[in-house]
Amino acid sequence: MSGSPTIVLVHGAFADAASWAPVTKLLLDQGHRVLVPPVSNRSLSGDAAYIRSFVEQIDGPVLLAGHSYGGAVITVAGVAENVVGLVFVAAYALEEGESLGTLQGGFPDSDLAAALVYAPYPVDGAEPGTDVSVAIDAFPAVFAGGLAPEVATVLAVSQRPLSAVAFGEPASVAAWKTKPSWGIVSSADHTINPDVERFGYQRAGVRTVTEIDAPHLVMQTHPAEVAGVITDAVAELS
Repeated sequence: MSGSPTIVLVHGAFADAASWAPVTKLLLDQGHRVLVPPVSNRSLSGDAAYIRSFVEQIDGPVLLAGHSYGGAVITVAGVAENVVGLVFVAAYALEEGESLGTLQGGFPDSDLAAALVYAPYPVDGAEPGTDVSVAIDAFPAVFAGGLAPEVATVLAVSQRPLSAVAFGEPASVAAWKTKPSWGIVSSADHTINPDVERFGYQRAGVRTVTEIDAPHLVMQTHPAEVAGVITDAVAELS
């Protein structure tokens, strides 16, 4: 498998594909092929299966980049044969058999834990599920720090919840065991404890860990730095 990889950007919880917009534009302007699929945030296995299917329909090699919960998704989906590398961006890099809750449980809570709200959603033929989102009044400080207040407010009322199922579901595989990876730590993160990011990357043996003094939405506040890590990975893989 040769040639420059297609870059697939995977968003996380409480956000959507637009969270990648500043980085997406930079990469497109540089001539890269970029795709940013939606993630339903319903279950780790289901979300990873969708992203894997999406990737497998791409002709040629793929570099997966995942933000936040998207890191857990690419950890599983990244075993697709045409995936040649993984970039974790303020993300969870899970071990096989490990869940988000288990990994987080080994470290002090971030500010997110006290800001979560829960609401039921219907499930066909089964008991209602539970949606988890960030309290609207807490969202700007906890999740969207560093953004203009008017932007953070809009994001707060348009967030995509994560099903509670996804928090406790273990990763069925860890693609970083067989695929080269890179990691970005948001050192001013209030959504994920930065030590959770550092630990996961160290355990995964990522080639490079880049520390950025940034909040959780580092793709929005520091797009050039994030794009730089991704393009450095592309250069190594091409």
